[in-house]
Amino acid sequence: MLQDQGLARRVPTGLVKDVLSVSELNRSVKDLLEHRYPLLWVRGEISNFILAKSGHAYFVLKDAQAQLRCAMFRNRQQNLSWQPKDGMQVEVQGLVTLYENRGEFQMVAETMRQSGLGNLYEAFLRLKEKLEKEGLFAEKDKRPIPFLPRSIGIVTSTHGAALHDVLTTLARRNPSAGVIVYPTVVQGDGAGAKIARAISQAAARRECDVLIVCRGGGSVEDLWAFNDEAVARAIRACPMPVISGVGHETDFTIADFAADSRAPTPTAAAEISSPQREVLLDNVSALLAMLVRRMQREIDGRAQTVDQLSRRLQHPGQRLRERGVYLDQMVGRLGRAGRHAIEQHRWMLDSLAQRLLQQTPRIPELSAQVRLQTDRNDAAIRTKLAQESSRLDRLVSSLLHLAPQRVLERGYSLIRDNTGRLVRDAARLSAGDTLEISFSKGGAIAKVESSHD
Repeated sequence: MLQDQGLARRVPTGLVKDVLSVSELNRSVKDLLEHRYPLLWVRGEISNFILAKSGHAYFVLKDAQAQLRCAMFRNRQQNLSWQPKDGMQVEVQGLVTLYENRGEFQMVAETMRQSGLGNLYEAFLRLKEKLEKEGLFAEKDKRPIPFLPRSIGIVTSTHGAALHDVLTTLARRNPSAGVIVYPTVVQGDGAGAKIARAISQAAARRECDVLIVCRGGGSVEDLWAFNDEAVARAIRACPMPVISGVGHETDFTIADFAADSRAPTPTAAAEISSPQREVLLDNVSALLAMLVRRMQREIDGRAQTVDQLSRRLQHPGQRLRERGVYLDQMVGRLGRAGRHAIEQHRWMLDSLAQRLLQQTPRIPELSAQVRLQTDRNDAAIRTKLAQESSRLDRLVSSLLHLAPQRVLERGYSLIRDNTGRLVRDAARLSAGDTLEISFSKGGAIAKVESSHD
């Protein structure tokens, strides 16, 4: 008996001798299916469509003879631009597999499209890519929608519900705006060219401030006229801003990308093109109330200014008298100030004169003092000179008494060796040394015969 090791085993097509567990068999069949069938497309009708809280979608794909369980996980289901419903004919691309837990054959869907729309969708993508490369959808070229248009143009069929919805919304939101309808067919053969012609007519007549291109919901084939290249080019060539309101919120057409603004429905297009009347009236009422308050504040302020000016307003004669009194007061103050200044400067002058008198030198007294001081200096100098002269005489006498010449005169002599140094010690002499002897008068040269201590 085989043991389950958690790995899928391919079962040979020949005779199976081993006994398999249910999980082993399911896993083997799943492996066989996934290797046998690559990613493929299957066409059928949706039945029992369920969108779980997890975001995963579960449904049955069927035709007249058979049915196939399908699962589409959340990350794939969210990429759809439309909502699948029971009864829809669709084409599902996915992988054939086996749900092991229940042993149910199923397809895991990767993507889904409405049946028969494959060629149309490819044509839609090719045209979108072409016009996008030309810059026809550039955001920088999008024009703003006027806030309060005086006239609104509508390009749509006069027999559709879209026109009624737009007119009803405009009448409710902004009844003062003029409405001009440019009728055209919105589906069928040649509808794209007729829609483009109606847009061009509105552009040439220039009767409106904004143009709405719209129609109600329908299948992709019903809305295909708005995927016409001529419609996109007519929208971009239109001199006034264009709002596209084609189909429902999940429907996208080339006209939506070319328009200056895209609305999910015709009613929403009407709402975009016109502000709500009640909101405008509320805004006007608020602005009026604010204007009245500001005017009242201005009037009150001006009245207060008038009151202040009226209190300041006087008769010219009274004004002159008051100015005369003021002038007299100024003359009096000027006189008092002048006298006060003169008195103060006079006092300052007297004070300076006293200080100057005190600082003026007394010349006779100072002259006598100078003469007296001069006599004192002369006497002191003479006394000092006499004292110094006597001192000098004493010093000269002492110097003469100690002079070498006086010593020599008393019978002494100076003896120098052959180097010129004085001889003070006989021990320094040797026999034969030459000596120079200096006397009080003259000198002599002697030679040493011998020396002794």
